[in-house]
Amino acid sequence: MALRPIDNALPTTTPERPKKQPKIAVATQKQQDRAAVIDGENQAPLPSSGDATVDYVSSNNLKPLSDPEVKIQSLIGDLDSKNWNKVCESLNNARRFALFHSSLLIPILGKIVLVVAKTMRNPRSALCKTAIMAAADIFNAYGDKLLDPETSDAFDGLLLQLLLKASQDKRFVCEEADRALGLMGGSMTPLPLLQKLRVYVSHNNLRVRAKAAVSLSNCVSKMGLEEMEQFGMAKLIEMAADLLNDRLPEARDAARSIATAVYQALTKDSEQKMELWQGFCQSNLPPIHALSILKIVKP
Repeated sequence: MALRPIDNALPTTTPERPKKQPKIAVATQKQQDRAAVIDGENQAPLPSSGDATVDYVSSNNLKPLSDPEVKIQSLIGDLDSKNWNKVCESLNNARRFALFHSSLLIPILGKIVLVVAKTMRNPRSALCKTAIMAAADIFNAYGDKLLDPETSDAFDGLLLQLLLKASQDKRFVCEEADRALGLMGGSMTPLPLLQKLRVYVSHNNLRVRAKAAVSLSNCVSKMGLEEMEQFGMAKLIEMAADLLNDRLPEARDAARSIATAVYQALTKDSEQKMELWQGFCQSNLPPIHALSILKIVKP
């Protein structure tokens, strides 16, 4: 008798189990996502619906105000507005005052500097960059006046914010802050600016320390022997020796520049340059630091 097929018999083959996605592929995707994020941090932000109205106007393209006496009355209030587009517009107006109506801004210069430094801390990139551009124009317009007692404290806050922004990973912010720091150094007398910068070459943030070292070395390179002696030749060479051991090459390069400037000023009129330089370094530095400095500068 023939056997009838049984419908519920066990299948002769087992269904193929779904393959697991290789872990390396997942890891690769995560790495790609992270790389995209990091790359994005170094780019200027794409304009959104709000940012589209913001134009970064260069100093050369700014025009005088038609009614400066009227605008000055509301400038502080406009800079403190909750509307960030209005704040950007007011920062550009502050730049116009600095460039074309500088005398009108002098009575409230300290307040303006405080607001500009505060705006640099804003997470919105458009505000931050416009504030940095305003700082650059203020440096060009007022220079040493920012070091007067009335504005000195406000300037300290502005200087710190610029050093912090120059230390950021966002390249377009960093470059603008570097430019402002360069203009600051070119618009102020080296010695009093050096007194302000010296605090930051020992900052806990190594990037801030490096940026401060670069600005400080630029100041020292413009000083003669008399100005260096007013600050303290020993202090200068001690700072150079400390920065020479810094982790960042930017700070170490600044240390070499400082040491070279001190050597040139100290030995300018001496026939025994090496003997004078050796004696100076050995009398002001520990032996190991003196040796490091002596290796940098050779007659």
